[in-house]
Parts: sequence; C-alpha cells; structure tokens
Amino acid sequence: MSSYPTKLQLESADTLRIDWSDGAARRYAVRELREGCPCAHCREKRKKPPEPANVLPVITAQEAAPLRIAKMDPMGSYAYSIHFSDGHDTGIYTLELLRELGAEA
Repeated sequence: MSSYPTKLQLESADTLRIDWSDGAARRYAVRELREGCPCAHCREKRKKPPEPANVLPVITAQEAAPLRIAKMDPMGSYAYSIHFSDGHDTGIYTLELLRELGAEA
C-alpha cells in the first residue's frame, strides 16, 4: 500500500479518525471496527447462523459497558492491532482493510 496513516485521533469516545499520507481522512465508528474484526474467531462467529429470537445471550460486564478503543499498536508497517474495552484484542487490521472501512471525513 502506498499511503499510510499520518495521524490517529479519537474524535470522541466512539469515533476514530485516521489521516492518511495521500491527504485522505476517514472516520470509523468504534462499533464498526469491532464488528468488522478480521481475526479467525470473529470471522467464524459471523458465519454462524443467528441465534433464535427467543434466546438471550449471556454477556460479561465488559461487554455490557460502552465499547471503546483502549489502545492501538502498530504491527510493523502494514497493520494495527486494536484493543477494545470489551477485552478483545486479537484482530490485525491491515492498512488496506482500514482504507475500506469507515467513511470519508
């Protein structure tokens, strides 16, 4: 990928903004990033059929709290690892994926 992030900023508790070296800027809802997690566990979970409507999921206190980005770590020069407040941190978000997600700022 020829462009790379030049600035990462939490514009609010639930919105991340990334400015790119080619002048583009994108905004990401934290929920969108979490639901689009590329890790194997999340991909498999998205493939499963939905639970019946009368089955209520059991969630932890972390999962019930508002979702936030706790930390982002660069993974070499090709991706970021995003740590979410619900404890999930195994997704590796490539720069290509980050350019696909979100909306123009």
